[in-house]
Amino acid sequence: MGFSVNTNASALSALQNLNKTTKDLDRVQTNINTGLRISSAKDNAAVYSIAQQLRADLRGYNAVKQSLDRSISTVDIALAAAESISDLLIEMKEKAVAAADAGLDTDSRVALAQDFDALRTQITIITQNAEFNGTNLIDSGTDEIVAITSPDALQKITIVHEDLTLGGGNIVITAAQSVSTLTAAAAAVSDVTTSLSAVNAVLTRLGAGGKSLEAQRVFATKISDTIEVGIGNLVDADLARESARLQALQVKQQLGVQALSIANSAPQSILNLFGG
Repeated sequence: MGFSVNTNASALSALQNLNKTTKDLDRVQTNINTGLRISSAKDNAAVYSIAQQLRADLRGYNAVKQSLDRSISTVDIALAAAESISDLLIEMKEKAVAAADAGLDTDSRVALAQDFDALRTQITIITQNAEFNGTNLIDSGTDEIVAITSPDALQKITIVHEDLTLGGGNIVITAAQSVSTLTAAAAAVSDVTTSLSAVNAVLTRLGAGGKSLEAQRVFATKISDTIEVGIGNLVDADLARESARLQALQVKQQLGVQALSIANSAPQSILNLFGG
């Protein structure tokens, strides 16, 4: 082997190996710091692209769950109100049937009429207060629920508006309905019975809609959890493995520094040829 002070092949080779070790060490440290083995497109362009698409889907499902949560709460409020109205109608029917008794004395009829009026007023109060996040499904308005169920916002569940106000689309009892006379009481019995049947049908529709929303909420949670696990499988670093690699590369780096030092000192031996 020839000797040269201009070119030290051993030192160049040692430097190349040391640089490679340092680069590997930097990457392992980055993996440990970020918890990711693929944190940019430079690490693996194809896998990074797939992970980014999955992250977008995951964000989409987060928005889906928020939409479903709001919708479920709105329906729950409407259901609770409708159930209360159904209970009130049952009480009103009892008062109306009692007032339809021809043998009822005047004082009893007056008391029944007052109770009937109070129950009727409660229906109006309930429908006005059955609101969540600015949406009321059972008042005289036109609010409805349109909940998104897919991350592209193309698939939706619609819960239509149900008017439960006095004299509205489902309750035929009016704000002036009374049982103060025998004739009025008989009419009230019929109207209350019709209204109760309609309200119970509303409860069925709202209940079915609420069940569909909850089923979609459970499904969206399962899908988002699965996507999150999938992203982790693609890009997450195995920290136990990375820790072992870190220790090995640190030792390798130290040995590389020593090898470079030895290679750099080799030209000094040329002096011995001249009687150093």
